[in-house]
Amino acid sequence: MAKIIMYPGETKQEALDWKQTQEQHITAVFKNILVLGSGGREHALAWKLAQSEGVNVFIAPGNAGTAQVGRNLNIKADDFAAIRQCCIERKIDLVVVGPEQPLVDGIVDFFKADEALKTVKIIGPDRRGAQLEGSKAYAKRFMQKYGIPTAGCLTVTTENLAEGESFLSTLKPPYVLKADGLAAGKGVLILDDLETAKEELHNMLGGKFGMASEKVVIEEFLAGIEVSVFVLTDGTHYAILPEAKDYKRIGDGDTGLNTGGMGAVSPVPFCTDDFMQKVEERIVKPTLHGIQSEQIDYKGFVFIGLMNVSGDPFVIEYNVRMGDPETEAVMARIDGDFADMLDKCAQGRLDEAQFAKNPKTAVTVMMVSGGYPEGYRKGLVMKGFGELSDCVAFHAGTAFGADEQVVTAGGRVLAVTALGDTIEMAREKAYRNVEKISFEGATYRHDIGMDLMNYR
Repeated sequence: MAKIIMYPGETKQEALDWKQTQEQHITAVFKNILVLGSGGREHALAWKLAQSEGVNVFIAPGNAGTAQVGRNLNIKADDFAAIRQCCIERKIDLVVVGPEQPLVDGIVDFFKADEALKTVKIIGPDRRGAQLEGSKAYAKRFMQKYGIPTAGCLTVTTENLAEGESFLSTLKPPYVLKADGLAAGKGVLILDDLETAKEELHNMLGGKFGMASEKVVIEEFLAGIEVSVFVLTDGTHYAILPEAKDYKRIGDGDTGLNTGGMGAVSPVPFCTDDFMQKVEERIVKPTLHGIQSEQIDYKGFVFIGLMNVSGDPFVIEYNVRMGDPETEAVMARIDGDFADMLDKCAQGRLDEAQFAKNPKTAVTVMMVSGGYPEGYRKGLVMKGFGELSDCVAFHAGTAFGADEQVVTAGGRVLAVTALGDTIEMAREKAYRNVEKISFEGATYRHDIGMDLMNYR
């Protein structure tokens, strides 16, 4: 079983000292890995990769947490020219793309087209494959073409607005409106009133979410419980990673505004062998068949957002990278050489890789800044890291302040993850450690995983 390790310090120097002690056992470096991104997902990926022997991990741009397990580089994840130079100068062997935007912008195509980057392997789909997340309309057409179960829908532009309004009238409430493009997680509206839904359809097409809502996908509402299934594929072979359930709303009991995610649990009790067999046969295999049929260059993660409707899986959405905060729970449950697994994936040899799923339960609790997901302050000093035990604190929105102390740098600040034999045990560990961390205005949900405790 992979050992859960944590960073005990609260300053930049303590982070560097801690990292040096972790590296002393490494005698030869054979792989340089660059992780792109700056959130909790990237910290979790870098943390897991750094556990592989003989690996140097760089993170661009990273955060105060990623400094624990690798070297942060002052490079933005969408600065392709700077990333190119970095790969050449630091002899990067493998690039792991964390966020979706660089993939949608074509970073994989950029690497393939550059002779100087030919030897650099990259985890992620090409630009066409990234449209599975970059365009809701494209994803829906893909699902329909390859017989993948999903909700009924209609894609609407200003040219068929009347048809869109008529389609809304045929549906039962609530009404689901999705901006076609990337909208930073804010482009989905679920509305109970038909007239309000029609009004919001006009608003979205009129630029409510900018270019992202030049097209709007109207969807039939699916009643059920959500789960995220993660697949790693080299385009031919695939591995189903641990699944997770995340919690989107800010308040206990799923109340309040939507957020980027307030916590996660893995495994998910209702994902029985029977249910997961349905997922594999009805969704994973047809998705891979579609990728192959469309001749998409896809060596990376497929995030499948599912709705469990009376025991049957339906696809809500695809993402082309790992989720956040699900990654913080999933990485804690992957046993094996993750760097080797990704390296073999990038080479088209995923079938040769080995990994196991830790049978324990991981619970992740997200600590956020007061006011999030609306206005919030940054630069607040964080305390208590040295008191943590039997958990790992993944940094989602942190930085080093002027005095080198760890400070807040985002709305979602810290994802505390703990493992336990049961959900109850993992919850107890996670929340016990959350209570040890302090920063002004800190808040979190108190009910992560409680809804799953009655599943047996």
